[in-house]
Amino acid sequence: MTFGMLRPVRVVLASAFWALAIATLAGCSFEEEEKVWEISGPVFGTQYHINVVLQEDQHRLENLADGIDEVLARVDASMSTWREDSELSRFNRLEDQSQWTEISRPLHEVLATAREVSELTDGAFDVTVGPVVNLWGFGPDARPDRVPGSDELASRLAAIGYDKLELRDEPPGLRASPNQYVDLSAIAKGYGVDEVARFLESEGVSAFLVEIGGEVRVSGRKPDGAAWRLAIEEPVSEQRRINRVVALDSQAMATSGDYRNYYESEGQRFSHTIDPNTGKPIRHSLASVTVIADDCMTADALATAFNVMGVEQAKELATRENIAAYFIVRGEDGFETDYTPAFSSYLAN
Repeated sequence: MTFGMLRPVRVVLASAFWALAIATLAGCSFEEEEKVWEISGPVFGTQYHINVVLQEDQHRLENLADGIDEVLARVDASMSTWREDSELSRFNRLEDQSQWTEISRPLHEVLATAREVSELTDGAFDVTVGPVVNLWGFGPDARPDRVPGSDELASRLAAIGYDKLELRDEPPGLRASPNQYVDLSAIAKGYGVDEVARFLESEGVSAFLVEIGGEVRVSGRKPDGAAWRLAIEEPVSEQRRINRVVALDSQAMATSGDYRNYYESEGQRFSHTIDPNTGKPIRHSLASVTVIADDCMTADALATAFNVMGVEQAKELATRENIAAYFIVRGEDGFETDYTPAFSSYLAN
């Protein structure tokens, strides 16, 4: 982990979202006693970048950095499918999951939110889809030598389903019938962002930006009183450029797209986003979807679900539920954009 003071007029995060201090702000000045500091490091196979607005205090920054590491280590130890010793991996290896297994409250919280999103989206979000994800080579298993066959897909699809998981509130517990492989990769990163945000608030930090691998949550404002400005990335794999800028002060934002994590086989491109209904990578025209919500865990899961659903179905649902969502669609002449009414208030000029 590293930390250092950011140059006060420009903050750029190397991710699907960039925290921006646009060049036109170069004339703005900060209060001398408040500066924007960055704490960064590796986590979950990606990087985190955390900006905090504080007076200069090296000891406090070091303590915050250590605390952030501890928070993220706990999330990883609970929810990683890449770690054999994680709480989730231990459940996935159980020979008989039909009996109640006590789980931690954080894992219960994430699974409960996952179930809510699954029910809202008619199964477009499904944390039991892991065996199919692994079959296509996007999980901890090795990438396959061939595209999965229809019989193989049908067999795995028949065995999965979020409705096969059952949660118990007190004491927190989980059981499944038949046995399931639970994969929280489309929601746990957002939860990690939320946990860091809660930690910073508990330490008296009221203005911050937390970003993990492109998922973001902000609170308060920058020292000059401006809202945090974030960029939605153009969904192209060969370069990074901005599609639209939004301004947030107490929200979370997440994006799901098919343009970064994919591979090609026999002339076809296979996205890491798997449709739980078909067991296949998505193939529709929706290139990316961005969701703004009160917490990053929900934004993360909804963005994945909407990306599975496609723009028409996703926009209809998001509009009905007053969800702020922004869609980038591949058109005949390039990218086209659309968004729900709830998203319009966040668009920056």
